[in-house]
Amino acid sequence: MRSSTPWTLADLPDLSGKRALVTGVTAGLGTSTALELARAGAEVVLVARSPEKLARTARDLQDELPDAVLHSVRVDLADLTSVRRGAAEAAELGPLDLLINNAGVMALPYARTVDGFEMQLGTNHLGPFLLTGLLLPQVVASGNGRIVSVGSHAHRIARRVPLDDPRTQTRRYSKWGSYGESKLADLMFIHELERRLRAADLPVTAQAAHPGYTATELVGKSGGLGGRFMAAATRVIGQRAELGALPTLMAATADLPGASYVGPGGPGQMGGLPVVVKPRRRFVNDAAALTALWELSERATGISYP
Repeated sequence: MRSSTPWTLADLPDLSGKRALVTGVTAGLGTSTALELARAGAEVVLVARSPEKLARTARDLQDELPDAVLHSVRVDLADLTSVRRGAAEAAELGPLDLLINNAGVMALPYARTVDGFEMQLGTNHLGPFLLTGLLLPQVVASGNGRIVSVGSHAHRIARRVPLDDPRTQTRRYSKWGSYGESKLADLMFIHELERRLRAADLPVTAQAAHPGYTATELVGKSGGLGGRFMAAATRVIGQRAELGALPTLMAATADLPGASYVGPGGPGQMGGLPVVVKPRRRFVNDAAALTALWELSERATGISYP
């Protein structure tokens, strides 16, 4: 597939016999991603924080696709104990062909996770880092697994790699700056993970995607007048979640080189059908920064990847 070739749902292959895990399935991108994977025949492990919303989403998907094979696993990515418990439950299901780290938070007022991390870095990067490491043996066991992290075009606003102690706030907090750094960390994680997978000769590839400007529940949760204005504007000009999920589905199933980055092909990568796009290369090509972020993430989460 050429990087300039737009991808549509017609390109989604038959996924019968495959098992996929998707985080953040109770709204927007996650719901659409899980729905289309199940429609293509995959057995889908639904992962979310709220048990009530998780149960409702499972019912809705089952109503839409009565023959779908679905499992529900509660995981709060802002709580490493919850991540470990949920990963153990998901691992009991057997090999994973697809692991899609979709869940996240955006531009929140300053807060900390259960483990004391700044909330956006903890939820968007450290929680998924731990979940991926714990489930990596299941992805390897599939024989041809794929790991996808859903990033954001906002990684371009990050001015630095988040290498400070994630439990210590030494700088003035910027909700958008911290969001951009957390999404930069997601993208750097995929690049370093892909390098390590190739070095270990494991049958897994790592990919990244971003949804462009999509109307989801995340928009507007930053609070204040700005958040309300952004939510209103997004409802008018943002693309539907069904379209925003296409880059993730392409990254999860298309024949692509490892560490590809998929996003909308329209102007400014804000909307349109997905194609392979270019990330901000200043940091993803910095081997020292990639290694430093990886080591920081291992120390913070207490995992050493197998």
